[in-house]
Amino acid sequence: MLRPARLGVLLAAALWLTGCATSSEPDPLQLQVEDMDSRLARIDRVVDSQGLVQMSQQLDSLQQQVRSLQGRIDELQNENETLRKQQRDLYADLESRLNGIAAASANAAAAAYSPGSGAADAQLAASASGDEQARYDAAFNALKNREYAAAVDGFRTLAAAYPNGALADNTQYWLGEAYYVTQEYDHAAATFQRVVTTWPDSRKAPDALLKLGYTQIEQKQVAAGKQTLQQVLSRYPDSDAAKLAAERLVTLPAG
Repeated sequence: MLRPARLGVLLAAALWLTGCATSSEPDPLQLQVEDMDSRLARIDRVVDSQGLVQMSQQLDSLQQQVRSLQGRIDELQNENETLRKQQRDLYADLESRLNGIAAASANAAAAAYSPGSGAADAQLAASASGDEQARYDAAFNALKNREYAAAVDGFRTLAAAYPNGALADNTQYWLGEAYYVTQEYDHAAATFQRVVTTWPDSRKAPDALLKLGYTQIEQKQVAAGKQTLQQVLSRYPDSDAAKLAAERLVTLPAG
């Protein structure tokens, strides 16, 4: 029979061995914690990956918008340059006509000009009344000085006051020029058409028909403009307006 002391030692050793065996087994709670940590790590990696994809997509979208905006800026710059060129051409055309005025007499210094007909226009101006001539000179001088609003107002007032005056056809023609150079093409077309319709035998008729064609082209009515320029050639074949019409037709697209 074992002594009590020896039995106590054996029991203590057995308990110790039991404890060692128990501590060597995995802790279920710890395993769950580790499993959750692993899952969270995988979720973080997925989230991070999706975030990068979204950022990449947003970056691509922004780059596309920048390219689109840059393209639009280029288009606007080209359109602006085209408009500036058209404006320069309009001024040059008007200046060439104004500078071509023949000073046949003091009263005809500001008279309307048609190439090669300065003396005839001087005679016409001489037949105008003093008031009509004075108003005409004032409006014409405003046009020469690029005071277009004053020129339009002056010519319109003159046309209303002297609808059948000696300078009525010239008044309408230069009113059309004032509209044309300020790109008021609807008014310009109507005014040039009025010259052609009301005064078909006027020395201003060839130029008015020519500028009507120019105006229609500016209005994007190219087919109508080409027909009008062809009319200049057929109706006034020996005029300087016909030469200009032929030159302009060459620059227009066929069809």
